[in-house]
Amino acid sequence: MFGAIIVIICIIAVLLVFVVLIQNPKGGGLSGEFGTSGASQMFGVQRTGDLLEQITWGGALTIALLVLATKFITPTDTGSGIESQNVEAAKGKAGIPAATTPAPNPTAPSANPIAPATPAPAKK
Repeated sequence: MFGAIIVIICIIAVLLVFVVLIQNPKGGGLSGEFGTSGASQMFGVQRTGDLLEQITWGGALTIALLVLATKFITPTDTGSGIESQNVEAAKGKAGIPAATTPAPNPTAPSANPIAPATPAPAKK
């Protein structure tokens, strides 16, 4: 059912693209190319722009409603969380030990500084 609605949405979207490309924002569009008498005879209506505008709004509204319908049709599984192969592989690794004691702070001075075994040679 979900796949069928997605296919319908795609078909309507393609048809909507064609309807929008036929229109001209200044009223010319396809009807302006053929003249007023040619467009009236071709489409059978006198006001082609109004029909194309209604088809555009109807297509947009239909797509919006179908998209909202897919939200209610899709199955929801809220208990599983993230499903990924990487997450499953990380859960399966048990060989990583947990840190029990914090590491010493390297900026804190130590009580027993270790002196070098041999002094550095003097530069000449």
